[in-house]
Amino acid sequence: MRKAVLIFGAYGALGRGLVQSFLEKDYEKLYLFDFGAEEKGLKNSKIVNFNVDDLSKEQNVKAAFSKIKPDKNTLYFLYSTVGGFNGGKTTWETESTDWEKMFDMNIKSNFFIAKYFSNLVKDSAGGSICFTAAYVGLKAEKNKAAYGAAKGALIHLVHTLSLEGKEIKLSVNAIAPYIIDTPANRGWLKDENYDTWTKPSEIGELAHSLFMNFNFITGNIITLTHRFQV
Repeated sequence: MRKAVLIFGAYGALGRGLVQSFLEKDYEKLYLFDFGAEEKGLKNSKIVNFNVDDLSKEQNVKAAFSKIKPDKNTLYFLYSTVGGFNGGKTTWETESTDWEKMFDMNIKSNFFIAKYFSNLVKDSAGGSICFTAAYVGLKAEKNKAAYGAAKGALIHLVHTLSLEGKEIKLSVNAIAPYIIDTPANRGWLKDENYDTWTKPSEIGELAHSLFMNFNFITGNIITLTHRFQV
């Protein structure tokens, strides 16, 4: 059985860590979706790069998936890094535009990705999807209402789709980090101990493990709150 993986947001800090991990595995193809991917993306015999536009618009997600054809001899896996952060304001200080932006980036885009990936899997051999949730989607923190609510909605989508996915041999999980070790986060929190932060390549290894056991692991929100050196 052939295996292929799709990564949305492949060239962000997390996406690059995923690509690094997945290139070492036995996926026949890595389909990488991002802004400017065709022009700036990695060149490798396993990799196919696709440009995307605003993923909160359904027609753009539909167009992205039109490039991947169903195949009864292929298992399809997908990791979505798609999302965004907004915080630092109380609920009463939060603008409606910030609220809408968080829901567009974190849940609306991923709903469309889930919808069209489900149709791909339904007409193929089966597969699995893993989303990037967040710890704040499970446990509220002050000054993060819009972001936390949007990630909470994504978590609800995971639970619902995992129940529905049994009909089409689709499993659904999410990884919910407290913080990921990225250049942007290091710039934001300059005096932290970065050794305790989850590395993008480690998330790649975890996601690969979920994919390789996709036929019985579903509906889970895996929290990553800290790490230690070994």
